[in-house]
Formats: sequence, structure tokens, C-alpha cells
Amino acid sequence: MNVVLLCGGVGGAKLAAGLHDLLAPGELTVVGNVGDDLEVLGLHVSPDLDSVLYGLAGLNDPERGWGRAGESWQALESARGWGGEGWFMLGDLDLGLHLTRSQALRNGEPLSVVTARLALAAGLASRLLPATDDPVRTHLVTPQGTFAFQEWFVARAHEDEVDSLVYEGAVTSRPAPGVLDALAAAAAIVIAPSNPFVSIHPILAVPGIRAAIEARSVRSIGVSPLIGGRAVRGPLDRMMQRLVGGTSPAHVAACYKGLLDALVIDRADGPAAANEANVAMVATDTLMSDRDAARRLAQTTLEAAMEAQS
Repeated sequence: MNVVLLCGGVGGAKLAAGLHDLLAPGELTVVGNVGDDLEVLGLHVSPDLDSVLYGLAGLNDPERGWGRAGESWQALESARGWGGEGWFMLGDLDLGLHLTRSQALRNGEPLSVVTARLALAAGLASRLLPATDDPVRTHLVTPQGTFAFQEWFVARAHEDEVDSLVYEGAVTSRPAPGVLDALAAAAAIVIAPSNPFVSIHPILAVPGIRAAIEARSVRSIGVSPLIGGRAVRGPLDRMMQRLVGGTSPAHVAACYKGLLDALVIDRADGPAAANEANVAMVATDTLMSDRDAARRLAQTTLEAAMEAQS
């Protein structure tokens, strides 16, 4: 059963790990967001791709929620001591990946080729594809000014309210090799419980990807990133209130108009679902507190995809 997962960082990486454990080798293709990518200390960092890579390989830090397990920070502290930028947390183990990626990109290799080689080095059978090899960068328009995603999220602690978003470079970008083929061959398409505005919409902004999902002959299942109308972590509930007027399952579904056949929601949101949206609602426990919980949510998501097609 070939499944394509559109995915952002932490929450999406957890569901990706659950699907990876349930599906046969090679049956999962993760299409990852690159709108968060940035350069730090001369290195190309792909935070969402790395979160998925670490999560699938079991290298992630489950308590912190991002980065490598067993991480240390001596190199970053040294850089700070020499006057280098230190606002973006790069761990010593993490640096090894960024050095490898950055060298390959400087040598002219596309991001998709480098990412595939990193996944192979991690021993993964699942495919990890960037949405595009072209630079697409998310910018947030706030009352305080317009900021690149990581500046807003990390340096400014996402305290600024968001009025709109701009996906710079998206209009002229192209899907990375393999992305459209994977969507065409999929038995199910899943949209991860990632922030729609900063994780999934940058993927959909790449020309051809949204159209491929709209033209699907299989079912597309979304997983809500909210529990009881609140974000598990991060500013999504505030963003939803400001940008789409609420945090109900119907508001989540509205972020993906024309792209969903069903939305998996938490039981805490069940009473508010009452068919306000034109998609089926599947209530379950969506908090992925560990990898077992991620597998259970992945199983429910796959069952929803198959039930919709039966």
C-alpha cells in the first residue's frame, strides 16, 4: 500500500514514524516542507526534513521534541564565544548532518539527491523527498514587520501575531523529482498534523502539488494538529483564530479545501465537529505521546483511508 505523507516538523515526524512502522519497506513516501530552511553559520539547515529523518531513524530526542538524542552544544558555544550567531540551536551531532548536506549542495547536488543519500545512510527504506529542490522560504507578515520563519519562530519566540504569509520563490519553483510520481501512484494521501500555514501550505504552494491532490483518484486523509481546539505546542491555535476565525475541526478542514475526504480529529473535538465541514470526521486519540501512540494514530488514519474507498 503506497502512502504519501505531506509533512512538516515535530508533529508530522511523529506520524511519519508511526506510518513507517506499519507499512512495508518502501511503501511510505514523505514529502517534506522546505519553507523553514535557512543558513546558519554558513551551513544549510533543513529543520523539517531533519526532524522526519531523525524521527524515522529513531535518532530524535523525544523529550525535547526536536534535534538528536544525546546532543551536546560545545561547537555552538564556541561559535558564540568567537562572536558568531548563536540564536539557532545547532547541536554537535546535528552539525555533522549539516556539514555533509552543505558540502554536497555547494558541489551542485540538488537537495532531493542529498536527502535521499542521508536517508540511505540512516538505513531507511521509506522515501524522504523535499517538496522542491528550489528555494521556497516562508515569511510571516505581522504588525511588527515581515520576518523569515525561523526569525519569527525562534529568535522572536513566535510572539508576534500573524496577519498573512508569503511563500517566497514558490511561484517559480518545481516539485522535486519523484513527488508528482509518488502522488500519482499513491493508494492513499495523508496530510500530517502539522501547522497548515507554515508546514503544509508551503508544500501546496509548489506548482503542481495541490493540483495533483485535487485530481486524485484515491482518498486523502488529514490529521488535525489540534486537541480540544488547542495546539499541543506552538502558536497554531492563535494563528487559526486570527487567520481563519476559529479552531474547530471545520476550521482545520477549511485550511485544506478541496484536498480532504476525511479528517482524523481528537475525541476532545468530537462534539464540535457536527458536520460543519464537508468532510467525514473520524474521532480518536491523537496525542502521540510515544511511538506506540503514533502507530495507533497511523493505524486509524490508514483505516480511514481504506474505509473511504470501500
